[in-house]
Amino acid sequence: MTLAITAQPFAALDPAAAYDVWRLRQLVFVVEQQCPYPDLDGRDPEPGTRHVLLTEDGVLVGYARVLDDATTWRVGRVVLAPSVRGRGLADQLVHTALEVCPDRDVVLDAQSPLAGWYATFGFTPDGEEFLEDGIPHVPMRRTA
Repeated sequence: MTLAITAQPFAALDPAAAYDVWRLRQLVFVVEQQCPYPDLDGRDPEPGTRHVLLTEDGVLVGYARVLDDATTWRVGRVVLAPSVRGRGLADQLVHTALEVCPDRDVVLDAQSPLAGWYATFGFTPDGEEFLEDGIPHVPMRRTA
């Protein structure tokens, strides 16, 4: 099995890759987690956004999105296909996402059960727990 990971702007995604990204996000966030929300929020094509794609043998199996929020970077949409979970691949997604976040704090909203995992990357809680789509989340920050 061959793993590959890239971080690229929206303009570099070919139509098939973009489709695979949206399909994976929909499969996990909307269907599996039963959170009907507007995943296509207008931020994917922003010039500062980076799309982190993890493929195995050419098939998209993981994804993360990095947004340029001017004073901070925001990591989100961290997702693995159900078939590859439990292999440590999400670590690679987060490491690569952080590599494209120079010179500023990085923030994210972690699903609460994953806050300890995000702490292993240097994130600390940065606010009160809140519910998003019925799932508890905690805001977290990694200082530059």
